[in-house]
Amino acid sequence: MCSAVSFTGSAADFIPPHPTLTTLRDAAAQCHGCDLWAVGTQTVFGEGPRAAELMFVGEQPGDQEDRAGEPFVGPSGRLLDAALEASGIERSRVYVTNAVKHFRWERGEKGKRRIHKKPNAMEIRACRPWLEEEIELVKPRVIVCLGATAAQSLLGKEFRVTQHRGEAIESPWAEAIFATVHPSAVLRTPSAARERAQQEFFSDISRAGAYMKLHAERRERR
Repeated sequence: MCSAVSFTGSAADFIPPHPTLTTLRDAAAQCHGCDLWAVGTQTVFGEGPRAAELMFVGEQPGDQEDRAGEPFVGPSGRLLDAALEASGIERSRVYVTNAVKHFRWERGEKGKRRIHKKPNAMEIRACRPWLEEEIELVKPRVIVCLGATAAQSLLGKEFRVTQHRGEAIESPWAEAIFATVHPSAVLRTPSAARERAQQEFFSDISRAGAYMKLHAERRERR
C-alpha cells in the first residue's frame, strides 16, 4: 500500500525555525517524513499545557485518535484518564503525545475494521524529531512512557519495560522517566487477569504522581 509513497526519511525536514508548540503542530500536519502520512487520516500531535511538569508518551494514535485528530481519546485514553484520576492527577495539567504521530493500520479479515500495526524502526526514527522538540519546549520534570515503543524511543532499543516498569530512571530528557505498559495492553489482557493488570497499571501511574509530589515538597523546603 505504501510502496509508491514519497517521503523524506525524517521529520527534521519539516521542523520550522524557532518553533513553538503551535508552529510545530501546524508543521507536523504537513509532515512527509515517513510513509505513514499516506496511511493515517491526519497527523495526531501532542496536547497539553506548555509548561506541563508531567508528560505521557504513547506509541501511536489509535483508530479513534486518528479520526478525531487528538491523542488518547479512545478506550486507551479513557483507561489512562481513570488511572490519572485514581492517582489525583488532573488530565488538563499533563501533556500527552505519541512517539509516532500517524496511525499505522491494516484491514481486518472482514475488510471494515482498521487493525493497529506496530510502527517499524524507520517510522519511529523518522518521527522522533517531533517528540524531541515537544520535550524541549515543554520541559517536563517527569516523563511516563506507555509501552515499549515509547520507552525504547527515549531509553534505547535494549530497554525492557517488563524489567523496569514503575522505576524512576535518570535521563537527559527529564528529571526522571517512568515506563509502564500501554493501556491498550491492559485492555487486551484476558478477562480473568485484567483486573490485576489494571491495578498494576494504576500503581505505575501512581508512582509517577508520588514522585512528582515528593520532589515538589522537597523543593519547597529548601
